[in-house]
Amino acid sequence: MSVINLMETASGLPEAWSSLQLGRVGAACVKVLRMDEMPVAEESHSAAEALLVLDGRLELVADGTPVSVRAGELFMVAAGTVHTVGPGSRGTLVIVELPEE
Repeated sequence: MSVINLMETASGLPEAWSSLQLGRVGAACVKVLRMDEMPVAEESHSAAEALLVLDGRLELVADGTPVSVRAGELFMVAAGTVHTVGPGSRGTLVIVELPEE
């Protein structure tokens, strides 16, 4: 077991929106990434995912509905939900998801 400083880990990543897998909990992957104000292409997944904003803000559009997720807030994306990241998202994000097969 080890302690991971999520903020330092995210700030040390070479590119924004390039996640680093920290480990697994059962079948789920736990990842951290740095957001950088730029939008991200639309996507959907076969399983639900959890998006936890540690600092900053995530500007999300889920099934056409804008959602602003602030520091300390968690957004659960249901399986099959089409979602995209809008401009203005910045800070540190933790993602918990099942790997796509």
